[in-house]
Amino acid sequence: MIEIIELKSNMIDDVKEFLFKQIKKEFGYGYIPEYHKDIVNLEKYYIKPQRNNFYIALDSDKNKIIGTIGLRSYDKNFEEFKGTYSNLNTSSIWRLFIDTEYRRCGIATLLFEISEKFIMQNNFTKIYLHTHKTLPGALNFWKKMGFNITWDTNNELETVHMDKKINNISQLSTKQAIPSK
Repeated sequence: MIEIIELKSNMIDDVKEFLFKQIKKEFGYGYIPEYHKDIVNLEKYYIKPQRNNFYIALDSDKNKIIGTIGLRSYDKNFEEFKGTYSNLNTSSIWRLFIDTEYRRCGIATLLFEISEKFIMQNNFTKIYLHTHKTLPGALNFWKKMGFNITWDTNNELETVHMDKKINNISQLSTKQAIPSK
């Protein structure tokens, strides 16, 4: 069975290992301090701040982490978004990864739906994220979740910035578990 749980301090090492393994698979590189400061400080970025959270998808039959998603109050200062997002009204999504063996099973959707509920409960009105066009299915997934492209950087990483206004969302799924493969 697949379970979605919140990150706890005693799970940090396993989550870091999962995240860096996924980054290596998807991007072909390991730890880069300016990109991964949140991963090496999961407690500081996701556990301690009241309006932040980090969810983990577990295959409880195998006791295996199979997916993650992180939520933070917006904390970037891109010149392009000055005045558009703030830590008061915007939550940002980070570290959505699904183990390749478990993709296309609804786990990313489930993680996002649970995250969106948390975001709404914390009175955010926007969700920001960035993704990469090089990640198979990522851009289409986020569009399907209701996100719009706000800035396509056309840089070497093919980074795309997206957002979603959430003040008009009326219903969210409250599923908490789905059967494993």
